[in-house]
Amino acid sequence: MKIFQRAAAVIGAQFGDEGKGLLTDFLAGAGTGVLVVRANGGAQAGHTVVTPDGRRHVFGHLGSGSFRGAPTLLARSFVCNPLLLDREWTAVAGLEPRVLADPRGLVSTPWDMLVNQAVEAARGRARHGSCGVGFNETIERCLRPEFRTTVADLGDRTRLLRILAAIRDDYLPARMAALGLEPDPDLAGLMRSRPLLDGFLDACRRFLERVRPEEDARAVALAPQVLFEGAQGLLLDELHPWFPHVTRSRTGLANPAALCAEAGIERLRAVYVTRWYLTRHGAGPLPTEIPGRPSPLVEDRTNLPNPWQGSLRFGHLDLALLRQSIRADLAGAGRVDAVPALALTCLDQAGPEVTVVQDGRQLPVPRQRLPEILEAATGLAVRWQSHGPTRDDVLAGVGRSAPKGRPASVL
Repeated sequence: MKIFQRAAAVIGAQFGDEGKGLLTDFLAGAGTGVLVVRANGGAQAGHTVVTPDGRRHVFGHLGSGSFRGAPTLLARSFVCNPLLLDREWTAVAGLEPRVLADPRGLVSTPWDMLVNQAVEAARGRARHGSCGVGFNETIERCLRPEFRTTVADLGDRTRLLRILAAIRDDYLPARMAALGLEPDPDLAGLMRSRPLLDGFLDACRRFLERVRPEEDARAVALAPQVLFEGAQGLLLDELHPWFPHVTRSRTGLANPAALCAEAGIERLRAVYVTRWYLTRHGAGPLPTEIPGRPSPLVEDRTNLPNPWQGSLRFGHLDLALLRQSIRADLAGAGRVDAVPALALTCLDQAGPEVTVVQDGRQLPVPRQRLPEILEAATGLAVRWQSHGPTRDDVLAGVGRSAPKGRPASVL
């Protein structure tokens, strides 16, 4: 039985790290001709996929359907980073992924990464929670046409060199001054070093060898089935009231719905993914924060402590916040008919009883009742549950109004 016909979007319902990689890997194998589309964010998103035979990779540029053989489309609203794609390509040696990229997509440079890291370090205790890979700095710089870098520019070496020289010599000093930063001699030397430039140019050349240019709406229109893999989560959307502790990206339905409308797709399944607890990696509000892990069984090998985001933080699942976030996102679907459902992950990490927040009060509930409680709170069926790290640990068709048993296809 098909739960939807043509297109779906896997969307994080919290602060990210909800299990979007796992759900994408599961759904990508449910049909034929599935194209995985990265339509927001950039390589700062880390989506973990563990295969049943034990392979593990944290996907950044590549779609989380890559182990399934699904090609990846980097849409115009995705920010490419040739240096990080180069590193990821090496990490998945032997996989031979197929990647398309819209020529209009923005491209990060090493200078964006260095400025990002310098300003975040200077903020001290007032950090915004950045990953340090230059995502926000890239978008800020590309608001100026003379300093804008796109995928199309990578194929014109003369033009690319001219833009990079302007970034290094003109934009960079002005940006550092505007941020109130005075680089130390080592950083200043690195920013102007020839090896930095040559390394980036080499990565750009390899990017062109590996990635085929294709306009995103055309690729979406031609694909038999389309699976949008969202990055970050609804509570990090750039329009969320918790600015500036957000990402410079639309993290929900906005970009997938716009691409579907442009490609002539009228209906889109929205798969909102949540753990049974909250996590946040980086600074910013976490209203139900608790001092430690919500269960001794909780383990996260992906979000390890690092200099830019610190240690992973935990909180109880807030049912009202979940409901409000999803409703607000669905209101932005535009002309596309968005059909929502829930996916609940990490149930293998729960004890017999878990805690949720309902109407501002902590409520202990039996683990087996959690899906029905989420359904009552949101009005949406929990159609997928994960009880382990691999696609074989995902149960489909388990919600209140969902068909029982694993469907033959979920696309």
